Amino acid sequence: MIILRSILFNLVFYTNLIVQMIVLTPIYFLVPRKTAWFVPKNWVRSNHWLMEKIVGTTFEIEGLDNVPKGAYIFAPKHQSFWDAYALLPWLDDPFYILKRELTWIPLFGWYIVKQRMVPVNRAARGKAMTEVMERTKREMATGRQLIIYPEGTRRPPGAPPEYKYGIARLYRDLQVPVVPVAMHPGLFWPRRKFLRFPGHFKVRVLPPIEAGLDPDAFLARLVEVTEAASDELLVETVRANPHLPLPPTAKQRLRELGAA
Repeated sequence: MIILRSILFNLVFYTNLIVQMIVLTPIYFLVPRKTAWFVPKNWVRSNHWLMEKIVGTTFEIEGLDNVPKGAYIFAPKHQSFWDAYALLPWLDDPFYILKRELTWIPLFGWYIVKQRMVPVNRAARGKAMTEVMERTKREMATGRQLIIYPEGTRRPPGAPPEYKYGIARLYRDLQVPVVPVAMHPGLFWPRRKFLRFPGHFKVRVLPPIEAGLDPDAFLARLVEVTEAASDELLVETVRANPHLPLPPTAKQRLRELGAA
């Protein structure tokens, strides 16, 4: 049954993306940029509904009162394609620093350009990277929220942390708070797999780390608070969903926590 539901969800998920992008594109490009956010945010909400109805997966968000007003860096754990889009409706005017090749994709790339995402040539050095930072500062100055995944790439639930120093440099240069976010969507939407598993999980938005710390002290603090919350949620999520097939990294971490 899980296989059938997963196949159906994947088909409907991408059909929903294509249909909404085509049908709502004229509206998206006619309205002002910030107003146009309702199109991708509506797509996200519809995906949450589809995942609940087809797969049986639900979630809740704790700590939304920790989100500050105005500009900040939003720093979630990254385990799944789910967390690449799922929290957009709860952010006012977010943006990403992303590889420039994404802007070349027909239609999708036009959406990115309209929302003033910051493209980066990963092979670039020197002046090009300086321009990326200047562009990022301009966007933050308008009160936007930069979404950064501190570990850089998707990591399986329970995997040892591998935080990149890039977020510490951004924290130093942008001088804004950083909001850590812990969650385990990878238990329900595993990376590099088509299976989707039913159940319920929590997204925990943690208190912001205020601007002004030494970059090394900031990074240590970010790792400490995020990983502590991740461990708590891992134990809680597995106990609440005993049917889940756990990846080896989650099993190992549970053993280390004495909660196997």
